[in-house]
Amino acid sequence: MEKTYEGDHIIRASAADARIRAFAATTRDLAEEARSRHNTSPVATAALGRLLTAGAMMGCMMKGDRDVLTLNIRGDGPIGGVTVTADSHGDVKGCVINPEVLLHANARGKLDVAGAVGRGTLTVIRDIGLKEPYSGQIDLVSGEIAEDLTYYYAVSEQIPSSVGLGVLMNRENTVRQAGGFIIQLMPEADDRLITALEKRLGEVKSVTELLDHGMGPKEILEQLLGGFGLEILDRLPVRFHCDCSREKVEKALISVGREELLDMIRSGEPADVCCHFCGEHYRFQTEELKELARRLEIDK
Repeated sequence: MEKTYEGDHIIRASAADARIRAFAATTRDLAEEARSRHNTSPVATAALGRLLTAGAMMGCMMKGDRDVLTLNIRGDGPIGGVTVTADSHGDVKGCVINPEVLLHANARGKLDVAGAVGRGTLTVIRDIGLKEPYSGQIDLVSGEIAEDLTYYYAVSEQIPSSVGLGVLMNRENTVRQAGGFIIQLMPEADDRLITALEKRLGEVKSVTELLDHGMGPKEILEQLLGGFGLEILDRLPVRFHCDCSREKVEKALISVGREELLDMIRSGEPADVCCHFCGEHYRFQTEELKELARRLEIDK
């Protein structure tokens, strides 16, 4: 159900006397695990890998042990949509609606994530234990995901940010590199700092180029914020983790109602349930379905 990766991690940092906060991640094994579980095409792997990386970094911004972040992209492109959930501990999972979508490369010869996503919306939901989760939504500005998240932070949270995300594939369609960064300006940042940071960010190559040159999260932040008084705060491991279980699937089957359970029993066939986040399969034999129906009757 889960796997821990020694190489995948997030670095949290600050710079310019805490007027800048920064996150950088390497997520190659995480993206490859997602590709393997969902059998995604190269462009679907790129879209899912980018959102997984963003979710991991945004998740670790939350404070509570039980806080949960959900990122949901819905577009009119052939991929249909991408969903990722993450917590504050570096655990992240995700899925795409159409994992097998195939598209030609874009005009720059890159995987056409924007074309796969199309026009639509990005929704960010934070469940931090309040009566109602916090939810913000924007229209996608490009479908490239990093640009959309940059726009989301500016519009929905009024935090000037720069988001960079990238997934690089091998010829055999496995993940070669994946990672990203989020740089944010705090309210104390002045115009001089903003101008200097914008100039530095404009000089930086793409995330995948930095990763492919052997840079990890620490080196990426040094490239982005060297000269700004970079201070590394901590390192957080990242892993693919899905909290589905047979017990949770049983509860889901009970929730469909007695009549639907009885229909499954009458068919005489086992019921197969697949978790859409991790691809784990759960099979329930007829006798097990009968027991669930009895439990439902007892609880009435």
